Amino acid sequence: MEENHNTEMNRRKKTQSEDLIHCDSTDELQAQTLDEPDENPPLEIVWRNVIIFSALHIGALYALIFQLKESQWKTLLWTYFLYLVGGIGVTAGCHRLWSHRSFKATYPLRLVLVIFQTVALQNDVIEWARDHRVHHKYSETHADPHNAKRGFFFSHIGWLLVRKHPLVKEKGKQIDLSDLYKDPLLVYQRRYYKPLVLLFCFIIPSLVPWCLWNESLLNAYFVPCLLRLTIGLNLTWAVNSVAHLWGTRPYEKEMNPAENILVILGAAGEGYHNYHHTFPHDYSTSEHNVPGLSFIFNITTVFIDAMATIGWAYGRKRIDPAMVEKKTSRSGDGTSSLHVFNPFTWRIRA
Repeated sequence: MEENHNTEMNRRKKTQSEDLIHCDSTDELQAQTLDEPDENPPLEIVWRNVIIFSALHIGALYALIFQLKESQWKTLLWTYFLYLVGGIGVTAGCHRLWSHRSFKATYPLRLVLVIFQTVALQNDVIEWARDHRVHHKYSETHADPHNAKRGFFFSHIGWLLVRKHPLVKEKGKQIDLSDLYKDPLLVYQRRYYKPLVLLFCFIIPSLVPWCLWNESLLNAYFVPCLLRLTIGLNLTWAVNSVAHLWGTRPYEKEMNPAENILVILGAAGEGYHNYHHTFPHDYSTSEHNVPGLSFIFNITTVFIDAMATIGWAYGRKRIDPAMVEKKTSRSGDGTSSLHVFNPFTWRIRA
């Protein structure tokens, strides 16, 4: 037993430091050639989804106008905490860990991230990761679930209100998800997703303020649940829409994804999107990892680094700075990555 423990500790120490990726990432940048029609097929509206998302946004608007001002400060703090929890579950869990495998996580961290991700109500991890892997492989084609070339509304929420394009279904079936199905936590979440969502996204968020500090049940439901959920969903969707249309492209000017400060601030560091699509296996999704500033601009990286200090996260992948510089000078749009803070340098790509 002692020998096995020492072997595990040595493995941890070996992989604890950040891994620098030196290989060229041109394969990630090459456009996918698809045998697809020039025009989109007729849209088939899923009215069930239209009704659900309409009701959700109406409920959030009601909460914003009437319930928010009536809520206790503890409820507002609880709402913000849930927003961060759900966001981290998506950005650190669904995105950086399970979609891109940009770092590794122990069982306790994976369990925490699965619970966090369930709070966000964005489908189970396996389905989320499948759609995201398809998105990266066939970005801005008909096989992309939220193809930004079909307009802002479609890439933001419209893709959830209509039937998937046939190519999305076809290419999605070809994506290798064997690594995800090997994780019993993800299989369990997928099997019992609906009751888990009811518990972690609605029941617990409502019961905590109602039971612990006597918040009204109406406030406890509308603010920490509906308002928080709607804001979180729209900020995630903004990565697919806003960050694919507006911003600078200092690393790869020929692709739609861009650096967008509004999405960076709202989506826990996911708005460094030109960098991310250029170097998708970087756990930080940005070439900048400045202590202090990351709390504002990339809280997800701060979270992963904090988990690394206690041994729950390891094998964090980073891109060799020399490779980033080479790529920037070769195919960037000529702007510095710092131009993301200046909207006048942003370029829209339809």
